Amino acid sequence: MKRQLDALITYLLNENPAYGGTAIPASFEDAFRLYRSLVNLREPQPIAKSYLEAEDAFLQRYHHQRGITMLADLSPVEKNIYLWQGDITTLASDAIVNAANAQLLGCFSPCHACIDNAIHTFSGVRLRLKCAEIMRAQGAPEATGKAKITPAYNLPSRYVLHTVGPIVNGALGARHKALLASCYEQCLELAEKNHLGSIAFCSISTGVFGFPKKEAAAIAVETVKAYQQKNNSEIKVIFNVFDNFTKSLYEGLLATN
Repeated sequence: MKRQLDALITYLLNENPAYGGTAIPASFEDAFRLYRSLVNLREPQPIAKSYLEAEDAFLQRYHHQRGITMLADLSPVEKNIYLWQGDITTLASDAIVNAANAQLLGCFSPCHACIDNAIHTFSGVRLRLKCAEIMRAQGAPEATGKAKITPAYNLPSRYVLHTVGPIVNGALGARHKALLASCYEQCLELAEKNHLGSIAFCSISTGVFGFPKKEAAAIAVETVKAYQQKNNSEIKVIFNVFDNFTKSLYEGLLATN
């Protein structure tokens, strides 16, 4: 795999003169960090088919070695509702939800710890290219509370739903709550419109966007349950959490005992 990775890095370094003289690290871990940084920084510009094919082969092998969690591996905590703590980029649901920004192009900060960065990294550069195509056609930033769908490319999931959550820079207001609920509703509607049977939600807006985690979890659970009941929906919903605190919030809201 190191040889495959080195070839990808070499291409990315050679296409940008500013990276001249950059050495490829000897260890796989350091080389992958360099690869990730280059992918994160890369603008959505044309790229050789040979690179895309090589990246696809590398990332699919990489995901296989990391391990993939199947929906069948999980147990529902309520009818058609699951709670799972783990890395959403390793989950093989029909769709995963990305907490995106209004440009919808992913995170450009090298190796940033946000979900937007991880999803774009482990999907490959095709995802940013597809998002750029969508944004060019739209001609305006993505509105808060809306959602778009793209293929997931090299991720174990089939699709990615990109939604822009509200930013909270002070007191939490009714408008913030309504917009967050809209993110969940729009993603559910888009998933069912595309005949998807399962969707995994991250904790939208609770990272750098500053939405309080307790209130966000309550809105997520309330909105999903209301949607399922109102529409007689059988879509399977996975609430994906990354830390123990957020998991405990959802456990308090769901029939996990």
